[in-house]
Amino acid sequence: MAIIFFLILVSLIVASGFLMAYLWATRTGQFDDSYTPAVRMLFDDEIKNASKEDQSGEKNPDDVQTKTNLS
Repeated sequence: MAIIFFLILVSLIVASGFLMAYLWATRTGQFDDSYTPAVRMLFDDEIKNASKEDQSGEKNPDDVQTKTNLS
């Protein structure tokens, strides 16, 4: 009979630990944005403008991005 009381006490301690972890996570903003991470991989990356010029007026070859035709 003593083991049942011991197991109930241990389960209550574990449950209160999970409750405290959940409350900490909600207060620190862990669940604020649940939609964007699921669709973030579907958004296209921004393509740099090929005619972008640096301050000297010359085209910077690092700014040019080439597109490959996959069809």
